[in-house]
Amino acid sequence: MSYLLADLDTRECVLLDARGSDVALLKAMLQEHHLHLCWLLRTHEHDAFLPCESAALDALGAPRIQQVVSAKANPQGCETSALMFGNELLRVIPTPGHTAGCVSYLWRDRLFCGDLLSVDACPHQLRPALPEALWESATRQVFTLPGETLLFCSHAKQGRAVSNVLEQRRWHPWFGGCTRDEFLARVRAPTADANAL
Repeated sequence: MSYLLADLDTRECVLLDARGSDVALLKAMLQEHHLHLCWLLRTHEHDAFLPCESAALDALGAPRIQQVVSAKANPQGCETSALMFGNELLRVIPTPGHTAGCVSYLWRDRLFCGDLLSVDACPHQLRPALPEALWESATRQVFTLPGETLLFCSHAKQGRAVSNVLEQRRWHPWFGGCTRDEFLARVRAPTADANAL
């Protein structure tokens, strides 16, 4: 799933998790609505599996933010905790686990969290890169948000692309009602018995 957020007063916008295969469509949409793209935001990347993805996204002509790293950030990294577009503010929240540099973006009462909660549903990565960090990101960064916070993920599951924190805190098949040790044991098991969000 890709998401477009726009401030219609200033005509500034951001794209979240845009796909290289959609660049022509995205350019046409931006032009049609007279929007200026300020930021190209990625919750995570699998460019090793999609070697043309990065170059395709560069054609959108906006700075790309795709990971939070240490204080010595590389050019693709992000050290800030907030980004502005028009009169809107996005909080950048480090949520490593699915990949080492995963981030989530909080806008108003909506969190765009990519594959954070898709423990075993990513076609490019069937298991989290950092299971311990994933547990911490989900339980301390996401599930501590107000229960009504809407969660927007990268992959629709059973026809749904949106849930909320309360629902996932209680009933997520990997995190709900599970201890940290139980979660880690299940992630490390040879086969999984739960379907992710």
